[in-house]
Amino acid sequence: MTQAQAKHLKDYQAPAYTISHIDLNFDLKGNETTVVATSKVQRVGQHTENLILVGEQINLQSVLINGDKAQYQEANNELVIQTNLDDFELTLVTLQDPEANSSLEGLYMSDGAYCTQCEAEGFRRITYFLDRPDVLAIYTVRVEADKTAFPFLLSNGNLVEKGETTAGRHYVRWEDPFPKPSYLFALVAGDFDLLEDKFVTRSGREVKLQVFVDKGNLHKANHAMVSLQKSMAWDENRFDLEYDLDIYMIVAVDFFNMGAMENKGLNVFNTKYVLADTASATDEDYHGIESVVGHEYFHNWTGNRVTCRDWFQLSLKEGLTVFRDQEFSSDLGSRAVNRIQAIRVMKNQQFAEDAGPMSHPIRPESVIEMNNFYTVTVYNKGAEVIRMMHTILGEKNFQLGMKCYFERHDGQAVTCDDFVNAMESASGIDLGLFRNWYSQAGTPVVSVTDSFDADKKQYQLTVKQSVQSQGEKGKLLHIPFSVELLDAEGQSINNQVLAVKQTEQTFTFDGIESMPVPSLLQDFSAPVRLDYEFNVDQLVHLTRFATSEVARWEASVGLFSQAVWQNVESLSAKESMHLDPRVIEAVRGVILDENIDKALVAEILAFPTAAALIEQVDTVNLDALQAAREFVVDELAEACLDELVTRYRSLITEDNPAARAFKNICLVLLSRVSSEYEQLVTEQYKAAANMTDSLAALKAAVSGQLSCKDALMQDFEQKWLSTPLVMDKWFSLQASQNTPEVLEVIKSLTKHESFSFNNPNRVRSLIGFFVAANTYQFHEANGSGYEYLTDILIKLNELNPQTAARMITPLIQFSKFDLERQQKMKQCLLRLKGLPNLSKDLFEKVEKALA
Repeated sequence: MTQAQAKHLKDYQAPAYTISHIDLNFDLKGNETTVVATSKVQRVGQHTENLILVGEQINLQSVLINGDKAQYQEANNELVIQTNLDDFELTLVTLQDPEANSSLEGLYMSDGAYCTQCEAEGFRRITYFLDRPDVLAIYTVRVEADKTAFPFLLSNGNLVEKGETTAGRHYVRWEDPFPKPSYLFALVAGDFDLLEDKFVTRSGREVKLQVFVDKGNLHKANHAMVSLQKSMAWDENRFDLEYDLDIYMIVAVDFFNMGAMENKGLNVFNTKYVLADTASATDEDYHGIESVVGHEYFHNWTGNRVTCRDWFQLSLKEGLTVFRDQEFSSDLGSRAVNRIQAIRVMKNQQFAEDAGPMSHPIRPESVIEMNNFYTVTVYNKGAEVIRMMHTILGEKNFQLGMKCYFERHDGQAVTCDDFVNAMESASGIDLGLFRNWYSQAGTPVVSVTDSFDADKKQYQLTVKQSVQSQGEKGKLLHIPFSVELLDAEGQSINNQVLAVKQTEQTFTFDGIESMPVPSLLQDFSAPVRLDYEFNVDQLVHLTRFATSEVARWEASVGLFSQAVWQNVESLSAKESMHLDPRVIEAVRGVILDENIDKALVAEILAFPTAAALIEQVDTVNLDALQAAREFVVDELAEACLDELVTRYRSLITEDNPAARAFKNICLVLLSRVSSEYEQLVTEQYKAAANMTDSLAALKAAVSGQLSCKDALMQDFEQKWLSTPLVMDKWFSLQASQNTPEVLEVIKSLTKHESFSFNNPNRVRSLIGFFVAANTYQFHEANGSGYEYLTDILIKLNELNPQTAARMITPLIQFSKFDLERQQKMKQCLLRLKGLPNLSKDLFEKVEKALA
């Protein structure tokens, strides 16, 4: 392949032309679909440059300027038009074959419906265009199709006209009054079930709400609708932001690369984040739907009304909107549990990305394939940067900053600096040092030592910050460092956020009667690695007494992790493994505590996974880790057996998500102890009145490798064979089995009637789950997991490069493993690199991994 070229932030230039209006006419006729794009083009400034439009896989039929044939050249995914006009009307006619578009970018077919996905650079697959986020235009869209097959014809904005044409066809015209970049364009045409409702804004406007789902799924759309209404109300109450169109539409499609897309007024969603009823969706699914519906709705202001100047600024909209959806979920649900889930993503996935070949700042400096930067760094670390800003400024000043941001930039395409400037202007607080978070890759390390002077009644914390950014010493950062001090009785004697702004700082606390136990980096107040030598007694104390529930969870993670790594050392020294009784008593105390949030107990008992533990060290002996972790979990389960049984039985009658989470983690742990608890598993499976309990019973059977496993799995399969999203859960359970046979099982399941390589959901649920979550079997020493993933990536490279690029991650993050495994992974990457038609998506990641 021709080596793809990187683009650099430093090379950004404003467009030489802009487009103020575009009129799109779609004549949907299968593989002979015609698109007519008529744009009002203006030259920007005094220059004589040609108009250069970008496109991919475009079948161009004609090019007209003001109705006359234009002079143009078409080569290398560019359309170069020669003109000396300053203002003109450009008309392009292209021919499309949506049915052949397996990339799921641009215009494609999703299970019989026409659908578009244009972020980041999919619009260029529809027509040649100035496909960049800083070109904002008013869109008018006419769509025509067969009325029987495609009764619903949808696009952005407000519906202004509809009618019938000839031979059973009909048309609609949509107008979006708000200028937008091409990535926010959307079109959907199909036959759906429709759920309608309304929302009355605080100013009294009535907004029509519509959720479109596949036929037969109308009863599964209610939760998405309620989530949308909650989102609209929350954004008005918390951020004083009101919706601006007459209609808001959500369409659920099964073939979709992402979770959802915030196209103005017409959100296209993966069915996974819309469809739910208690029979087929878990409590986790319900939470996920609410969160994603909120996220896409909140983009209406943070992403749509104010958008990115260029794609290097992606975190401007995504980091900010993830922060907003996290706050939405926290305000409506358990703030502690939502925070714990966000921290897990950071520590288990983002830290790994920071330490791997794809490490980049939340505002990247260069990019080959933009789709590769829809990452946990841009999204989740980006959200943590916004959260730190909120911590530093406080809620009042942060909201003043948001108002300033919208007043200055509504209807514009701007930068991350513009956002920080608005926050500084509104609050009067200097964020100069803080800006380094935007431009620096890598995870900072905050090292802490402490001392106590009994005579002076003085306690001191010395805090050092350091970061290695892509092999070089990083810049100084402003780190909000939250600290609580607990006395020997567990009383809080100091709780504050320290401003760490120097390489080394010492903070003094006066009036301290005895050596306190410090709770450090409370609630993960900054996305850093904490280096402090906690002992077991301190962690037990924090688990019992920390004011913050998140800090109690963090302490439990520390206890478990220490126990595992101590046993890894024992194995390395050829000593027998053992478990400190204090760890057992701490876990037992959590199980028995009647006052603690049941959902928090479930989070504590969901001990760190192997992947999470690997992220705590520089190098890992995977075989020793497996043995040590399994030993510690089994020892804890066996030691707390009576307590687990008692709590499990007491929770059976409670019907709420927190109780179910606690009950079901108890069942999983019991299934590991002894097959005598198999009866509890089968009883729960048969009696389950909801998917949460049904699936938990299956997980317990799989986790304990119980004799009932095969029968229950087969029963579940037959019951849900015609429900794709539920079969995805079944595929993932199959892929989760920690047995040597799992790879052969996965290979056979790719031939299952419910599986399709063309559907990203199916691929992610089976193969994606195996490579990302089944750590021991994917990293089997013989390299069979690596070879299998490489075979799949070669196949997906042709079908759907985006899905392939997202699945390659475990193959490129090899630095922590032994040299033999590293060599096997590199050999697979070399095999990919040798492909003659390697996509840009994969090329960038393979090249960086092998560099």
